[in-house]
Amino acid sequence: MTFETIGLDEALVRALTTAGYENPTDVQAQAIPAALAGKDLRVCSSTGSGKTAAFVLPALMRVLEARKDPANKPKRGEVKGPRILVLVPTRELSMQVAKAASNYGRHVQFLSVTSVVGGVPYPAQIKALRSPLDILIATPGRLIDHIESGKAVLDNVEMLVLDEADRMLDMGFIEDIEHIADKLPAGRQTLMASATFAGEVGRLAQRLQKEDVERIEIAAHTEKHENITQQLMWADDLDHKHALLDHLLTDREVDQAVVFTSTQIDADALADRLAEMGHAVASLHGGMPQGRRNRVLSGLRNRQLRILVATDVAARGIDVPTITHVINYGLPLKAEDYVHRIGRTGRAGRSGRAVTLAERRDVPMIRRIQHYTTQQIPVSTVEGLEPSRPVPDLATRTSRGPARGAPRFGDRGAPRGGFRHNERGGEGYGERTGFGHQRFDRGPARGRDEAPRGQAPHGGGEQRPAFRGDVRFADRGGDFAGGHRDRGHGERPAFSDRGGFGDRHPRDRAHFADRGERGGERAPRREGEGAPFRKGPGRPKFA
Repeated sequence: MTFETIGLDEALVRALTTAGYENPTDVQAQAIPAALAGKDLRVCSSTGSGKTAAFVLPALMRVLEARKDPANKPKRGEVKGPRILVLVPTRELSMQVAKAASNYGRHVQFLSVTSVVGGVPYPAQIKALRSPLDILIATPGRLIDHIESGKAVLDNVEMLVLDEADRMLDMGFIEDIEHIADKLPAGRQTLMASATFAGEVGRLAQRLQKEDVERIEIAAHTEKHENITQQLMWADDLDHKHALLDHLLTDREVDQAVVFTSTQIDADALADRLAEMGHAVASLHGGMPQGRRNRVLSGLRNRQLRILVATDVAARGIDVPTITHVINYGLPLKAEDYVHRIGRTGRAGRSGRAVTLAERRDVPMIRRIQHYTTQQIPVSTVEGLEPSRPVPDLATRTSRGPARGAPRFGDRGAPRGGFRHNERGGEGYGERTGFGHQRFDRGPARGRDEAPRGQAPHGGGEQRPAFRGDVRFADRGGDFAGGHRDRGHGERPAFSDRGGFGDRHPRDRAHFADRGERGGERAPRREGEGAPFRKGPGRPKFA
């Protein structure tokens, strides 16, 4: 099958040939003919499968068909608005779609493509909206602003495209999308691309699309990614993770790499650290001005940058074929974001490598990722940087986490706290000794009743261990070495047999000073853990 046989205009085929594309991908071969037939589409396809062209090419065909009708030619001074509206979640993705539309439509005379996104001054966008316009690519929030101000005219939209609809809903755009859809003609064609159509995404699709919608699913999240080598490396702590990252980035096989972090703060801090080490690096996240983000992406495409440290939202839409490595320094918040991350490498049929650096706290997310992708991530080590602690056997469980009460990665032998089932079938708090037995063990507060040993206190919990004395004075002799001072009173009487607080001898009254600090000795802080990165001067000027 070729692009000519699926019904594309000769002008588009020439542009595709110039761009180096000869045959359509699987998703394009199914989606383009259906879209040209006027059907609504729900496309579920993995990143890098060519889904952008799957809706951009039919959109350009609509523009070409409209050009053949003289009645569609706008009159002088008339504002007709766009014929195609594409909604995307991020500014970077809007730039990618706009670039694809311009490249594939390079032989379409007077083609007008405009992006309307946040972070860009309004006047230039308003001027573009009032000019002849074929394709409008917009983020929902900024488009709503133009609709409410009366600057955006959407009465002539023939095709609505929602790219990465699931991400837009995650970002809270569902009401904006519905509001925009209400402003469009009822007879429009609606194409939706999403990683999943379950839950709220599916309900939105039902509200926006016709009943005879065509569903296309091509190797979604369960795709094997044969051209991407995936690896999982366990780190003992932050210092160990940094050592692994430094080793990976000094590999000669790294042409360009994207290092993913969980937060914007981590992205800036890690970029500063790598810049101090001499790397050509910059950070990219949603908190940066649009102009700076554009300069960073331009530096990546022009190979001025070797390493990009990015967050999930900002990295959506990055299409740079020379990215050979993706490193998950911080794990994503959602399992499906892992698929989008590793899709930044291995583009256009090239091979790539995706390495995930995980600590013990990341075990639940690793399991969720493996459950979502239905694949095991092979565990790998670096000679001389092997983890000193045992790693979990992730192959035996792919659910959202270990069962309640089961041993977990990082357990130190102490019973877990939290709810437990008691003899009556109810749930109560089980013994909770925290990390290690000495950290939060304390006896009952003085002046309170102490239940006899061997009997569980009311409520189903188990008996707390007796007070062992303040561990700060455990190495001293005398009264402090054995816990309570023996004042000759013997066993404490039951609460009902005691006098009031004021009836006791002053020496027998409990004081705050008599109790040890909570937790006894404070656990030593790991070197480097939680410490902020130093701001360094080595970042590229455009970053």
